[in-house]
Amino acid sequence: MTTWNLQETQCHLLICNGGSCMKRLADEVTLAIRDEITSLGLDRLIHTTRIRCNGRCADACVVIAYPEGVWYKDIKPEAGRLLVRKHLSGARLEEKVVYEYNCQFVATGCSIAGIQKE
Repeated sequence: MTTWNLQETQCHLLICNGGSCMKRLADEVTLAIRDEITSLGLDRLIHTTRIRCNGRCADACVVIAYPEGVWYKDIKPEAGRLLVRKHLSGARLEEKVVYEYNCQFVATGCSIAGIQKE
């Protein structure tokens, strides 16, 4: 198993590859995001991880960007490429933001409330 050197990492993109997201092009989104990162020479600055279901199936395909804690919804391959370009410059893909984490979750878009964790 590979252990990546993360010392220069500035952004971590968590790309949902759960069932609902996979039905809505998650694999293609993952490949598009990774291709954009590589084509821009940003492999040392942006790290990606495929994750399983994050519980936001109605928002599929979901991409979460840290350390900012911004949750993006309804990401398609081209939006994934744009997300990389915008996020690195400090901007966001505003029309796709569903949540942002500022010490608490604050709804920023119209989406289902979700379920309470126990």
